[in-house]
Amino acid sequence: MTRKQIINKFKKAIRNEQLKVTPQRVAVLDDLMDHPGHRECDEIFDDLRANDMKVSRATIYRTLDLLVKYGFAKKLNTGEGRSRFENRIDTHHHDHIICNKCGTITEFCNDEIEKIQIDICNDMDAQIVGHEHQLFVICADCRNN
Repeated sequence: MTRKQIINKFKKAIRNEQLKVTPQRVAVLDDLMDHPGHRECDEIFDDLRANDMKVSRATIYRTLDLLVKYGFAKKLNTGEGRSRFENRIDTHHHDHIICNKCGTITEFCNDEIEKIQIDICNDMDAQIVGHEHQLFVICADCRNN
């Protein structure tokens, strides 16, 4: 899907929520697409303000909620009441290792873990509709410092 198609799809989602399509809302999506990784609201706020976009944190949070609701982004609860958001457009499934000390997030995918999860659900006659796998750790850098 092209960037223009993604933005048009998001605009349709905004209108579906009976909200106005504003440059600020579209800018939040743009920022998320332009910066790979796991972004906090304040990082997006700082980027938009640095580009002379007048936007409130409340608008960013509400827009991020819309992006999550419509599958454009994923919300990660990283502990201590903090959330980060990552782009879900054209991405593959992965899990996360989160350092409790420095906040570094490392993505990983492990076929064995995926198979075990499927086997557990099959044994319970349950159908997987989604999952999140997060490991909270103290990373090697933090342990060594």
